[in-house]
Amino acid sequence: MQVIETLAEGLKREIKVVIPAKDMEVRMNERLAEVKDKVRINGFRPGKVPVAHLKKVYGKSIMADLVNEIVRDQPPAILTERGEKSATQPEIAMTEDKDEAEKILAAQADFEFTLSYEVIPAIELKPVNGIKVTREVAEIGEDEVTEQILKIAESARSYETKKGKAADGDRVTIDYLGKVDGEAFDGGKDEDAQLVLGSNRFIPGFEEQLIGAKADDEKTITVTFPADYPAKNLAGKEATFDITVKEVAAPGEIEINDELASKLGIESADRLKEIVRGQIESQYGSVTRQKVKRQILDQLDEMYQFDTPQKLVDAEFASIWRQIQTDLDESGKTTFEDEDTTEEKAREEYRKLAERRVRLGLVLSEIGEKAGVEVSEDEMQRALYAQLQQFPGQEKEILEFFRNTPGASANLRAPIFEEKVIDHLLTEVDVTDKTVSKEALLADDEAATEDKSEAKKAAPKKKAAAKAEATEAAAEGEEVAAAPKKKAAPKKKAAEDSAE
Repeated sequence: MQVIETLAEGLKREIKVVIPAKDMEVRMNERLAEVKDKVRINGFRPGKVPVAHLKKVYGKSIMADLVNEIVRDQPPAILTERGEKSATQPEIAMTEDKDEAEKILAAQADFEFTLSYEVIPAIELKPVNGIKVTREVAEIGEDEVTEQILKIAESARSYETKKGKAADGDRVTIDYLGKVDGEAFDGGKDEDAQLVLGSNRFIPGFEEQLIGAKADDEKTITVTFPADYPAKNLAGKEATFDITVKEVAAPGEIEINDELASKLGIESADRLKEIVRGQIESQYGSVTRQKVKRQILDQLDEMYQFDTPQKLVDAEFASIWRQIQTDLDESGKTTFEDEDTTEEKAREEYRKLAERRVRLGLVLSEIGEKAGVEVSEDEMQRALYAQLQQFPGQEKEILEFFRNTPGASANLRAPIFEEKVIDHLLTEVDVTDKTVSKEALLADDEAATEDKSEAKKAAPKKKAAAKAEATEAAAEGEEVAAAPKKKAAPKKKAAEDSAE
């Protein structure tokens, strides 16, 4: 077998593989000898079939099997021998000439095929002890814990029927019927709906017009649906609601005590405070983690500048661009001009982001490999279980997807691997802890970060949810969960907190 390099341009490689016809015939004869005693052909005793006859009957099918095996097995072996790693599955090209193919199957012509691929560039790791990051840690006061508990306790608040007018904070029980242009619309009707005035659960202007209403009042209010309302047939439309007020109830006082904790399913007030503090710390810890990770990645991006395999960049860009298009559609914007840019500029900036992600993915992969970072089977199972929890009722389909889709398991493994590499780096880089206010921790430093690390993305303001192996997407908050569609009623998605 001859292996001839025909192209070595940057990261691109092209290899021509030639297996002489005589070698192919030898392999075919060896395979025929193996099956000689097993085949049954009418007119011949077992094991007595002449080789020439076997070749006539089975030669082409055996040769076809040999060709398939060579094409399957040889490329990885060739790459290993050359000490190269292909960025993607190598492209294999063979003759498309039918006459030539027939000659190959008859062992009358050399079998030739070509491998085309891009190599993963060799990465010489640099010391990371020069990387310095500031880990911002928010100080959590008792007031914040109390405030959060009071929000949670709204679900356990008691209300007592009162006479007189409804005030802000009161709960009204109403029947309503919504109409646009005099016609009722789907999802715009409800009976015995309970609404706490001032909760902002309904569209703007709805709750305010119920302040001052009394039990048994009937009134019609007029509101305008927000321009970005999920139900496009209602977005920006003026609507009327015929309302019957059935009850007005005043809120009872909330006291943080064991009784309240019991109503929330917690054994004591102290335990409730402990749980809520832990939740707040976890939320802030996630932000802290994102900021630290971003600092590490930005500095790695400055340390490592090299050509990236274009096929990987193309795939990453395509993933980002699909999300950008989805974001545009969901926001009701049809062109990039609506976002004060052009499609050409947007493509250019997101292409840079794709290149950054691929480059950092390769760097993190190399760091992790050298450090012996591994993802355990238990970690993979937990990640899969988390996926199943996100889509109740679709467990079977999700399991089949991961079993039958090439690369699906790798995509499940990648973010786990990446986080473990970051954990490893945090043991080696210079980390300075800094106590800050929650406002400072949550401050939007996105613009400054994007100016430096992502060339300030020029297209839609929403973040791309593109997932890539060993990239910084998760760290930069770019993985977003698809929000459930809201009903086309006046209700808005409640931003309720809970002590889960």
